[in-house]
This record gives sequence, structure tokens and C-alpha cells, in this order.
Amino acid sequence: MKAMDVVMTPIHKEGHVFVVIFFAVSIGLFFLAEPLGWVGLILTAWCLYFFRDPERVVPQDAGILVSPADGTVCAITESAPPAELGMGDEPCTRISIFLSVFNVHVNRLPAAGEITGMAYVPGKYLNAAAIEASEENERQLIRMTTEDGYDIAFAQVAGLVARRILCDVQIGEKHERGARFGLIRFGSRTDIYLDKKLTPKVSVGQTMIGGETVIAAPAK
Repeated sequence: MKAMDVVMTPIHKEGHVFVVIFFAVSIGLFFLAEPLGWVGLILTAWCLYFFRDPERVVPQDAGILVSPADGTVCAITESAPPAELGMGDEPCTRISIFLSVFNVHVNRLPAAGEITGMAYVPGKYLNAAAIEASEENERQLIRMTTEDGYDIAFAQVAGLVARRILCDVQIGEKHERGARFGLIRFGSRTDIYLDKKLTPKVSVGQTMIGGETVIAAPAK
């Protein structure tokens, strides 16, 4: 990505207050010791970078799911859907995406459809790359019936540094594929549980672009 593209990228509304605070602290640090002020400005620039919210070109192919987050696929496993969402205990494919502090942290809906279930689960703050984070960390769970008739679930999972999960959708709402639905700060993980009629189109270690990378498609 070009440097100018980063500078011109808008930031998520959640980041505005943090940028102002970082900048104000930086000015104060200049009065204490100039080197500390420069460190503060560097951190302010990082804050701008962290909360960036770029536009994405969402694929329109029928039946596909797109990645709900930027990051790296850290695991593809068979797991029962979250019990809190009432989807039964039959194992399905779960794809886990790890977001470092350098990734875009705005989450996007993997499909068009209706939000049919939600549950917030308090928990630990283990390393988000750890496999047990899906069951032990703080997380926001979301169930969706897609416009193609698939029953899927996805989760915003807090990580070692993350301390707040923001989710902007509600049960009964209908949304388009790739629409923004929340944010996790500052390092985290996103899981997606696939309908049995869907098959993964990614592999462990692959880099995801939220709202653009096709993560699953109808099984043939």
C-alpha cells in the first residue's frame, strides 16, 4: 500500500477520541522532554493507522461468503457452533482469523442476510492465536440466516491486548454482504462457523482482506 493511501484512508469513528488523546498527550510530553514528545507523535500516527477504515470491493457471486476480517487464517477446524446461539452440537467447519495490531480491525458481514441470534460471553484475554481462545476468551457471537438460506455464525473474539468489542448489529436486522458490523481493539480474532452446505476456500496461513477475500462457497 502506498504511503499516501494510508494517509488519505478515513478512520473509524471509534478512533477519533483516541487520536485526540494521543495527540494531546504528545504535546504535553514535548514540554517535559522533546524526545518523549516525538515518541508520542509516533504513537499518535500508529493510532491513526490502527483505526483506518478503508473502502472494500465486495464480490457479488451468488452463495459465497467473504472474510469477516483482515488478518491471517490461524486455524481451520471441526467444532460445534457456539452453544449460546442454539445451532445444535453437530460439528461444522470453523475458520479462525488472527488480527495483529497492524491489521484493519473493522469487521464486515460475511454474507447478506438476517441477524437471527446474538450472545455476549465474558471471558479471558488469552493470546488470540491460541486455539482455546474461541471457547475461553471474551467474545461476541452472531448468528445469521443468509439470503441464500445458509445458517452461519461468526464471533468477535478479544485477544491478549484487546479490551473492548464493538458490535453494531441487532437481531432482526437485514444487512448486505460486506457491510461493516463492528470493531475489536486492539489485537483480536474472528471466527466463522460454516453451514454444512458450504466449503472453505482458504488455507491456514493465508492473508485475508475483510469484505473482499472469498472465504467459503457452496459445496459442489
